[in-house]
Formats: sequence, C-alpha cells, structure tokens
Amino acid sequence: MPTALLLENLHPHARTILESAGFDVVTRTGALDENELVDALSGVQVLGIRSKTDVPAEVLAAAPDLEVVGAFCIGTNQVDLQAAAGHGIAVFNAPFSNTRSVVEVAIADIISLTRRQTVFDKEMHAGVWNKSATGAHEVRGRTLGIIGYGNIGTQLSVLAENLGMSVVFYDTAEKLALGNARRMSTLDELLEASDVVTLHVDGRAGNAGMFGAKQIARMRPGSIFLNLSRGFVVDYAALRDAVLSGHIAGAAVDVFPVEPKRKGDPFESELRGLPNVILTPHTGGSTEEAQAAIGQFVANKVRDYLATGSTNLSVNLPNLALDQRPDAHRIAYLHRNVPGVLATINATLAEHGVNIEGQLLATRGELGYVVTDVASPVAREVVDVLAGRPESLRLRLLD
Repeated sequence: MPTALLLENLHPHARTILESAGFDVVTRTGALDENELVDALSGVQVLGIRSKTDVPAEVLAAAPDLEVVGAFCIGTNQVDLQAAAGHGIAVFNAPFSNTRSVVEVAIADIISLTRRQTVFDKEMHAGVWNKSATGAHEVRGRTLGIIGYGNIGTQLSVLAENLGMSVVFYDTAEKLALGNARRMSTLDELLEASDVVTLHVDGRAGNAGMFGAKQIARMRPGSIFLNLSRGFVVDYAALRDAVLSGHIAGAAVDVFPVEPKRKGDPFESELRGLPNVILTPHTGGSTEEAQAAIGQFVANKVRDYLATGSTNLSVNLPNLALDQRPDAHRIAYLHRNVPGVLATINATLAEHGVNIEGQLLATRGELGYVVTDVASPVAREVVDVLAGRPESLRLRLLD
C-alpha cells in the first residue's frame, strides 16, 4: 500500500480521494523544516504540501521512495523542480482552482482602499465619527494597471471593466488583451498611467526585487498598490516610506518575504500599523470553495499519475495525458532526452519477446518520457536492462 504524507491542513477531499485509491494517508497540520521533512519522508511515495513547506534538492535526494509531490496551491517555487525531475519525481500544482478567489479579494481590496474603508473602520472602532469624502473615490472611471496578465490577471481585467474601470496591463510574454484592456509596452508606462497597480507575477527567481523604490516613485501620487503574488518581489521598506509620505494612498499585501510556518506563530512586517493598508496572511486564494477545488484537482492528478503514468499538467515532466488500460501492462520510463532511447526500448522488448500494443513519447528540454503498453507481463530482466541504462531516471511498471 503506497503512503501519502499530507501537510499544512489540506482540504479533506485530498485525503478522501487518496484513501479511496488505496493509499495509506498520514496528515500533519503545519509545515515541516528540512530535517523534519527528511525524517517524515522515509517510506513515503506521495508528498502533499502548500506554500509553507520548502522541498529543496537536499530533501529530494534523501527521499528515494518519493514518486510525486502535490503542491496544493498555484505556486511551485517552494519545490526544486529541476532536482525533482532529476530524481524522477513528478510535481503537480493547481494553476486554475483558486484564481477566482484571488480575483475577488483583489476587487474587494481595490474598492476598500479607494474608499478608505480601513481608515473609517479603525476610527469608528476607536469611537471617532469622521464623516468625510476627502480622499475617497469611486473605482468607476479609474485606471487599473495589472502587472502579470496570466490566469489571475486576465480574470481581474474582465471584472474590473465590469465595474467601470479602464484596464492596462504589462507582461513580459505576449498575451491576448481581453475586452478593452490595453497592453503597455513598458512597466514605467503602466505605472504612470494607473490609479491602481496590482502585481500578479509568478515566483521565478528573476522576479525577485522587481518592484522597489524606483518603480514606486513612477506611480501616480495618491495611487493604490496591491501585491497578491509573491512576497519577495517587492521592497516593503520602500513601500512603507511611500505610504507614510502620502505618495501611495493605500496598499493591500497578502504575501511576505518571510511568513510564519504555523497558524498562531508571530508575524513581523514593516507594514504593520500603517494607515489605509490591508494586511492578510496569504489568504488570497483561501476560500472554502477554492480549497475544496484544489484538494480535488491535485489529489486526482497525483492518483492518476501513480495509477496510469499520466503527467498531464505536471510542472516539471514531459506531459502525456493517459487513460488506464486494464487489458495491458504499462512501462512508464522517464529518461534523459538523448538520441536512441526509443530504439533501445523497442529493441530490448523485442529481444525478450514482448509485443508492443501502444506507445507514446513526450519530451521537455533535457527530459524524455516514454509510456509503452505491452500485451504480457514484463520480465525482471527487461526492467533491469532499461533501468540500468545511463540515461535512465525512473522506470515504473503499471499493471
């Protein structure tokens, strides 16, 4: 019976799906540090995490039983994807399941900050009645600048236009503009045109520190800033200075360079206590609906990979969408993408009298993935020959 270790309070759907598929499921509420994780992964085939658990190359090298990592979130920068692929470990995430939740909280933040609701709320709780329109605006007619026009950015673009906002966006990749949104040719051009600037970039290393004092200075005086993407992309000390000076009228931040690993742990940030600043504990995608969808989506991907070899939507392996064939025996072979691998597989099977019924090959950079369905059980010597090849990374038999 394969074992799955699920960390960080994953939705119960994940456990239910994996247990129904015959897994022995172990759950833990918080994240684990590197040493704890190495110990916990002994004898474990499946690891389920969210954003707080780091899975570096050292952990992957010390977990020979591990076959698949499920990141029950959008981002995968907490996992060394290249090292995982090198050990034949598939990684899956949930790129779409909580995008609506992030978009909705972005809309809520934009309206709350533009209307200065946070300031009024704090004053009212302090017993101060301050009925004033000063500094409060409608979002209708204002310009929203979206940095990162991916799954979240595009949905936000549509909803913002429905509220009467004009939308401009900037992305380093070519993206189709939705509705009346306009693409800006440079980041500076976007900053100078926007009343509200919101970041929705991914966690690649090149984005670290991309938004600092220089970019903040190019924003319009009195504009609003949001970061619901990654904590390490923004210089928060510079943001604090801009809020205190009045150059930035309000900000909403959901992600931080260093975040507590467990619920209830102390939280420190230079942004605490600032006026008209909304701080949330990395909950942009954390709705009950989103977590249920993520739990179901990622658990199904993990289950299907181990049962059928399907790597569809894996973030680090060549992608093959596969169904189970109960009348066939399947060889799933991950290897380095060098010439002659397919010929070697077929020649080895032919030498041992194994008839091929179906075969699919996909490549991804330096990796190749061949899935072969055969009519008869595969002999041990066939496995030994293929697994012993210098280009071999992982071979699995799926019956």
